[in-house]
Amino acid sequence: MKAPALLLLLLGAAPGVEGQHAPPPTLPLTQNGGTWASGHVQGIAVDMHRGYIYYSFTNLLVKYDFSGKLIGTLTGWTGHLGDLDFNSADGKVYGSLEYKKDKAFYIAVIDVAKIDRVGIDAGASDVLRTVYLPEVAKDYAADVNGDGRFDGDDGKFRDDAAASPDHRYGCSGIDGVAFGTAFGRSDGPQLLTVAYGIYGNTTRTDNDHQVLLQYDVSDWAKLARPLVETAPHRGGPAAVNGKYFVRTGNTTYGVQNLAYDAASQRWLMGVYQGKKTAFPNYLLFAVEAKTRPVRGDLVGVPGAGGKGWEQGALLALAEDGLRDPASGIRGWNQKADVGLQPVGGGRFYLARNGGGKGAQTADLTLVRWTGDPKAPLAPVED
Repeated sequence: MKAPALLLLLLGAAPGVEGQHAPPPTLPLTQNGGTWASGHVQGIAVDMHRGYIYYSFTNLLVKYDFSGKLIGTLTGWTGHLGDLDFNSADGKVYGSLEYKKDKAFYIAVIDVAKIDRVGIDAGASDVLRTVYLPEVAKDYAADVNGDGRFDGDDGKFRDDAAASPDHRYGCSGIDGVAFGTAFGRSDGPQLLTVAYGIYGNTTRTDNDHQVLLQYDVSDWAKLARPLVETAPHRGGPAAVNGKYFVRTGNTTYGVQNLAYDAASQRWLMGVYQGKKTAFPNYLLFAVEAKTRPVRGDLVGVPGAGGKGWEQGALLALAEDGLRDPASGIRGWNQKADVGLQPVGGGRFYLARNGGGKGAQTADLTLVRWTGDPKAPLAPVED
């Protein structure tokens, strides 16, 4: 384990948080997330007040403290654990968890205070609970071409899932998650925003928007259930608080990492690069928190009966970064697809994946927002 350099940030503890009178913990300038026989790193979460960093390695959750000490691990699922965020309201980590073959898409609610040793089995403990997202399953399993059957990952297009004509909006499941304000506001209750994964099919036109769902999770304690992989449950919220669309051009598997930065009052979306030549295929996009959703055309998504375009609540991209003159799309060529987490004062943790099969690792760097369209993030040096 590398011995991380430390940076003291003067960040006060939030009211009602345990240890609010103690000095704030020090943030490492860098940290290595260990080497694991797992999937690659998918996302990170940071508990600023207790001083922990959590890493999602697809089928493994790893907990370190700010000094670089390994605190514990959680394992025991075969699904895809993606992006993470820490909910300061309940002290739990929330992450996207998907089982495509079962058409089961969950938010994993993880009681990370109980992760105190290496090798905790999620199935043999009460650390992990799940909340099913029916809105996602409905779009994922939609028979878009109307041939009377759903062509999913476990059928005709097993070797090329992206080629399926089904999946509404190209939905491949879920990936990015983050807590932040309701779209159109920079204050008010914190909602959980969940971003769709979207297949990188370059031959269809209905997959050029990012899809974002918002949920009030204040009552999710009564919805959360144990994860039983042999009998996936269907218990979750009957409706979303909002469903929104951001036209970025198709990106491979949608929003991989989603983050809300309270300092800039801005949502950030890190993606795997898209492949459609009609779009600039940036790696990072932003939406201002105060940008109000506007109902309008989802260009490329056929309307009812094939007439016109479907209507939806559209969010405009921030007027910042590089601008593609042909499409008008704004963004940055900044890798932010396996871990991006705001930590206050215009600073972020940025993850980079490394290693190979059976030896996956992640390196975190504390970075600052520069405002440079060509290099928006730079390491914090002192």
